[in-house]
Amino acid sequence: MSRRTEPILNLPSVIAGLVVAFGLVHAFRTLVLTHVQDVDFLLLFAFIPARYGPMPGIDVVLPGGLAADLWTFVTYAFLHGDLTHLGVNVLWLLPFGSAVARRFGTARFIAFFAATAAAGAALHLATHPDELLPMIGASAAISGFMAAAIRFVFQVGGPLGVFRNTDHTAYLVPAAPLLDTLKDPRILGFLVVWFGLNILFGLGSVGTLGIDQPVAWQAHIGGFLAGLLLFPVFDPVPFPRAVD
Repeated sequence: MSRRTEPILNLPSVIAGLVVAFGLVHAFRTLVLTHVQDVDFLLLFAFIPARYGPMPGIDVVLPGGLAADLWTFVTYAFLHGDLTHLGVNVLWLLPFGSAVARRFGTARFIAFFAATAAAGAALHLATHPDELLPMIGASAAISGFMAAAIRFVFQVGGPLGVFRNTDHTAYLVPAAPLLDTLKDPRILGFLVVWFGLNILFGLGSVGTLGIDQPVAWQAHIGGFLAGLLLFPVFDPVPFPRAVD
C-alpha cells in the first residue's frame, strides 16, 4: 500500500508560482539592472504615496502616469528589499498561503492576493500621505492570508482542529462566523502574537533606494483586516453568511 503524502508537502501550484515570481523579480533587479536602473524600476512598480498628492518643493516626476497609479497597489508586493526580506515573506507565505490556496483555488486566490495587497497599500497611503519613500514587499497580502486561514483552520475537521483530517477535505470545512472566530482563545492568542510581532518589526527597517525605510506595519494591518472581512466574499465553501 502506498503512503499518502501529507498535504503540506504538496505545494499548491499558485504558491510555487508566486515564490518563483518573487525570486525572478528579485534576481532581475539584483543581477541584471544597474543601481540607477533599479531606482527607475522601483519608481515604476513600488507603491509611493507621493503619487497621490502634491509634492511641493520636490522636482520629481514619477513614471507610469495613471496606469502606475493603479498597478502599484499590487505590483509593490512582488518587490523585496533583500534576500532576508524575501526569505521571511516566503516562509510566512508557504503555510498560510497554501492553506488558503487549497480552499480558494487559483483564480480566487490570485484575486484575494490582489485585494489584500491593495488594502494594505490603501491603509499605508492613508497613514503616510505624500510620502516619497517607496513601500515594497508581499507582507500585506500574506497578512491577509493569515486572517483568512484563521477563519477555518481551527474548525472541527480542519487542518489544525482537535479532530482534524489529513486530506484535502480538511481545507474545505465550513468557516467559523466572524464573531465566533474572535472569541476562540487560540485565535486570540495568535492575534496577540501577530500584533506584537508587528510592533517589534515596526522598530526595524528595510533598505530601499539606499535609504533605511521603517517597516510598513500599517500595511500589514490593512491586509489583515481586509483578509478577515473579505473572506466570505471569496470563500467558495457555503456557510450561514447571515450569521457572519
